[in-house]
Amino acid sequence: MRHLGAFLFLLGVLGALAEICEIPEVDSHLVEKLGQHLLPWMDRLSPEHLNPSIYVGLRLSSLQAGTKEDLYLHSLKLGYQQCLLGSALSEDDSDCHGKPSMGQLALYLLALRANCHDHKGHPHTSYYQYGLGILALCLHKKRVHGSVVDKLLYAVEPLHQGHHSVDTAAMAGLAFTCLKRSNFNPGRRQRIAMAIKTVQEKILKAQTPEGHFGNVYSTPLALQLLMTSSMPGAELGTACLKASVALLASLQDGAFQNALMISQLLPVLNHKTYIDLIFPDCLAPRVMLEPAAETIPQTQEVISVTLQVLSLLLPYRQSISVLAGSTVEDVLKKAHELGGFTYETQASLSGPYLTSVMGKAAGEREFWQLLRDPDTPLLQGIADYRPKDGETIELRLVSW
Repeated sequence: MRHLGAFLFLLGVLGALAEICEIPEVDSHLVEKLGQHLLPWMDRLSPEHLNPSIYVGLRLSSLQAGTKEDLYLHSLKLGYQQCLLGSALSEDDSDCHGKPSMGQLALYLLALRANCHDHKGHPHTSYYQYGLGILALCLHKKRVHGSVVDKLLYAVEPLHQGHHSVDTAAMAGLAFTCLKRSNFNPGRRQRIAMAIKTVQEKILKAQTPEGHFGNVYSTPLALQLLMTSSMPGAELGTACLKASVALLASLQDGAFQNALMISQLLPVLNHKTYIDLIFPDCLAPRVMLEPAAETIPQTQEVISVTLQVLSLLLPYRQSISVLAGSTVEDVLKKAHELGGFTYETQASLSGPYLTSVMGKAAGEREFWQLLRDPDTPLLQGIADYRPKDGETIELRLVSW
């Protein structure tokens, strides 16, 4: 009987452990190499290049950039406060490159929270940014009116939820988790708990056979949510382990080059999430990052990439010669230099994205999609994907 009792106790312990989303330890050299990708971005201090997510990712990781990190936070404060408060002090906002979007402002608030600073703000717009905005205000102990929370609840509840990406679902879940832990909006506590459960289930159902949640780049944010709470049964633990294996394989293959994606992944590898900013540990020891040794290319190999645009009345197709290792953005620039091809881009926290091709601007519910011929959508942006010799890259105007 004693052995049976011990066996049942062991099963109970194993069952409890299985409910938790745990991330295995990752080789520190691999994490350091990932962090080194952010150092060049931290040298870009002009307003249009400042990215608060970089600072947040480092503060929630085991890495630090020393004085460069302090200078970056100082530049963020100058840039954002000039744009947010400058109009009240002066009519000259020539150095402000447009008002920050809701997502940019929310990430700026997270950056201040990661450094134990406070700032007042009240962002508002799309569901991903809406969730990020609520999360930022919650982390700063700012109570959000119930009607604002209701809008996000309505978006994720089963009866009327639309088609939201894994990223959007995860961000909403993180916002709800912060509200729950901070005991904000107590009258909606049951709905908030149900919304977290709904989002968790949606993310688990979106796991691919390879193990990613949605795709490789949405997986870090999904894991951040799943790491914040438990679920009954072994499904959560198994799914997280599978996702960790897939993520590590992608990391070793060099899939993570984009600063925003890296900044969302670094906390996960350090077993942290945005929710840890409720009580930020500003004195946690972190390893100093050193710049990666520069490698000089042995050859200047020229490759041929075919660029085509078929979704217009007058299609475009041209073979473009560029250096090996060039990005799609390099291909677009070369095509423009050769003549007969025009395009426009807009800066964002995840890099430049196409807004117009051959004079055709994307409409309100349209976007210019990047595909590798014949019909493979690219997960990376124009500044990140590097075509191989002989590839055909298509720019396609699609609706959503």
